[in-house]
Amino acid sequence: MKKLFVLIALIAACLSLNAQAFNKQKLDSLFNSIKKFDKTMGSFSLTKEGKIVYQRTIGYVDINNQIKANNESKYRIGSISKTFTSTIIMQLIEENKLALSSRLDILFPAIPNAKLITIEQMLRHRSGLFNFTNAKDYPSFMEQPKSQKEMLEIIIKNGTVFEPDEKAEYSNTNYLLLTYIIEKVEKKSFSKVLEERITKPCNLKNTYFGGKINTKNNEALSYKKMAGWELDTETDMSIPAGAGGIVSTATDLNRFFTCLFSNQLVSEESLNQMKTMVDNYGLGLFQYPFFEKKAFGHTGGIDGFRSLATYFPEDKVSVAFIRNGENMVANDILIGALSIYFNRDYQLPAFSPAISLTSEELDQYMGVYSTPTFPLKLAITKNKNVLIAQGTGQPSFALEAFGTHKFKFDQANLKIEFKPLENKLILQQGGGTFELTRE
Repeated sequence: MKKLFVLIALIAACLSLNAQAFNKQKLDSLFNSIKKFDKTMGSFSLTKEGKIVYQRTIGYVDINNQIKANNESKYRIGSISKTFTSTIIMQLIEENKLALSSRLDILFPAIPNAKLITIEQMLRHRSGLFNFTNAKDYPSFMEQPKSQKEMLEIIIKNGTVFEPDEKAEYSNTNYLLLTYIIEKVEKKSFSKVLEERITKPCNLKNTYFGGKINTKNNEALSYKKMAGWELDTETDMSIPAGAGGIVSTATDLNRFFTCLFSNQLVSEESLNQMKTMVDNYGLGLFQYPFFEKKAFGHTGGIDGFRSLATYFPEDKVSVAFIRNGENMVANDILIGALSIYFNRDYQLPAFSPAISLTSEELDQYMGVYSTPTFPLKLAITKNKNVLIAQGTGQPSFALEAFGTHKFKFDQANLKIEFKPLENKLILQQGGGTFELTRE
């Protein structure tokens, strides 16, 4: 019997080692470099079979008051909220309170095409309803509270962009309406339903429907990188509701996905329906490849927050990365972290400090650039000694100098080379090259 206990202990120890048999020092080096060169603020967590294998948090909850973030800091997760909302809908379907074929007109007959739009079409972004966050007036009301009645009026006013089930096109309107459907069916607030159906059963202690950001409650503000980290907007959570209104931690997100994929929230049949892709859309899930591996999850973005949570079913590994400020392509960080964890060849990035230019040196680049072959005009201004670019109707962003007359914006894989004597610039992005002339 004693020998048996020793053998069991050895097997358990080996399993524990195998679960974490990766180069932790190399992963530390990756995040140390990201921190040193101020590339990202946020929290990263990786779990296997629900147990934390690695976690790391960088940056601040509140820069102005110098409140540093920690592993329990809470971030707005944006559209990852849709996976929570989809899960609740599938629970209601299992309880015969709804069906995937249920029509929208039963509860909201005034919505355009309500008689034709089904629950499944909304879950898969196939309803054809206009995405209200794309409305021209959205920036003017996004930070103010809106009632359900007001949001329904906005949805009705914006109408449709294609016929139901004609194709798939991402629209936050779908999941806003699914939130309202949940509240009508359950006769409770979405916040309460979320608590009862997901956060309590999965023991998510730091996950809830958000409100006004409270840094004293370890809730992070969000930032954008300009001359330095500048405070970003703060959307009122009555606007996105279950389409983007949930607050969580990286560790809690991993716990949620582990809970979901171990059938603690929905049946195997329901989970398989959620995982089934139609035109690359599941039911509140997307599929992400990582070499030969396959993961399911969702990304999110709201104000300056960016997030991703994904689960590898075969490995029982969950990864979450939520940021409240970024200055590089987050996908590059994730590829690096996953490559290190799964023991793939990976060379650590060699970051270098941005080239510093004086405010006077930036004057030669300023102006508005355009060309008939590029859809936007590009305005180039400056903020002290930082060059700022802004496309027509788009948010502004800071450019980082990396060579003579050369600048980049890593988050969008965008590079610009100015030709000041010719009053031109060459813009490269997504494999395309455009020559714009200063007006």
